[in-house]
Amino acid sequence: MKNKFNFTKASIDALPLPETGKRNTYHDVKTSGLQIRVTATAVKTFSFFRRIKRGDPERITLGRYPDMTIEQARRESKRITLDIADGKNPAEIKRGHKAELTFSELFIEYLERHAKPKKKTWKEDQAQFRLYLEKPLGKKKLSVIDRKNIANIHGDITKKGHAPTANRVKALLSSIFGWAISVGIWESNPATGIKSNSENQRDRFLQSDELPRFFKSLAEEPNDTIRDYVLMSLLTGARRANVLSMKWTDINFERAEWRIIETKNGTPQTVALSPEAIEVLTSRKPTEAAEFVFPGVGKAKHLMEPKKGWKRILERADISNLRIHDLRRTLGSWQAKTGASLAIIGKSLNHKNQNTTAIYARLDLDPVRDSVNTATSAMLAAAGLKNSTKIIKLKKG
Repeated sequence: MKNKFNFTKASIDALPLPETGKRNTYHDVKTSGLQIRVTATAVKTFSFFRRIKRGDPERITLGRYPDMTIEQARRESKRITLDIADGKNPAEIKRGHKAELTFSELFIEYLERHAKPKKKTWKEDQAQFRLYLEKPLGKKKLSVIDRKNIANIHGDITKKGHAPTANRVKALLSSIFGWAISVGIWESNPATGIKSNSENQRDRFLQSDELPRFFKSLAEEPNDTIRDYVLMSLLTGARRANVLSMKWTDINFERAEWRIIETKNGTPQTVALSPEAIEVLTSRKPTEAAEFVFPGVGKAKHLMEPKKGWKRILERADISNLRIHDLRRTLGSWQAKTGASLAIIGKSLNHKNQNTTAIYARLDLDPVRDSVNTATSAMLAAAGLKNSTKIIKLKKG
């Protein structure tokens, strides 16, 4: 085969192997300076070769084929050619190429400098990286990662039946590269322009006929910490992470309020506590100093994922396809059923919506409290636990 030809996948795949100990070099006729070198062990490596006036020939290793595609190698060769035309030293270009971050190295920078200090969900980012990104991208230099790489990852996850997860992974990639651009580590975001999967918005909440079985099962739950946690999730409509980490210092019994300083959308929230919620908290109030309402044994010192307890509750109640987050939607749905406006529901659930932010700002807590109390009463009445004169105890016995 001639040592100069138009690089294509078929032609490169068909290149013969040299004798042991030797290496063959081929030149691309389409891009000046681009080479591919082939060893006897079938390792094929792209490099850029250029003789510089008044200097020795310089060779800059670009990357291995097929991890680096032909188009990526051509693009990198053109970039180096422009750098040389601007008077940059090829040796410095080579050192810069060696110093270029891999995606794994970039992710570590992102995790330590951005995600951990600023995101409560940084562990989810770490899990997504290990599950979906480390193997296909981890060892790649940033310059060889393009939109096609990202689209392939997004498509592979989607094909396995995880369309929402594919969107979350794409969003994480966009965030990583976006942060890298903001701090001057990188210049472009290869995740831009990739279309997200359409997602069906979940609308599951506890129906009227399910409430009696749900509360009966809840009353039979032997673990009082899990029982009360689930009950508070329903009665407050607060996000799961906030209820899990609820602190005694943030609860004001006199005003029947719970102040959440750090929320998912960054806006502090004051939760109006219904009489039933106050009853649960009063029964849990410790005699000695304690930090968390729902203590746990792990590093966080509060209850984490009560998956087994939640499963027990649903199995006893013969209820399927219900998540703990659906309890938040349940309160909002019952508020709507009992006549609350969207603005009041939004404020009670701390939804951050630009169209209603101005309205939220003018609302005080009284109408929100009335709405929460009315919705709670309606739910308990549907469950057969409350009438106009008496609140039946929510707990077993």
